[in-house]
Amino acid sequence: MKTGIKKNDILLIFIVLAVAGSAAFLHNLLGTAGAGSVTVKVNGVIEGVYSLGEDQEIEINKGTNYLVIKNGKADMIRADCPDKLCVNQKAVSKNHESIICLPNKVIVEVNSTEKGEYDAVAN
Repeated sequence: MKTGIKKNDILLIFIVLAVAGSAAFLHNLLGTAGAGSVTVKVNGVIEGVYSLGEDQEIEINKGTNYLVIKNGKADMIRADCPDKLCVNQKAVSKNHESIICLPNKVIVEVNSTEKGEYDAVAN
């Protein structure tokens, strides 16, 4: 009994690698184009607009807050405010979702084509 790599095995490996490579390429190409952006405002003034498609760490308001953008989501990881409510908020990625730090007057708002979900419905 002879075992080894056959012609069909090589063909299958090639097809799997080609599909995986194509999927990774398309994800990188399309993922950053439709990712949207976050607008960072301090005291009502825009400090910066950043792409959700690019992983980065952003120092806000001379270091009072730190925002991390990773995998298409923005998350406040550090703040020097006493209550740390902004740090405990979930990461945001959908249109009009926001992270707000009232003591430091920082607002991070998402601008995206992906619609957010409602937290509650009121009459």
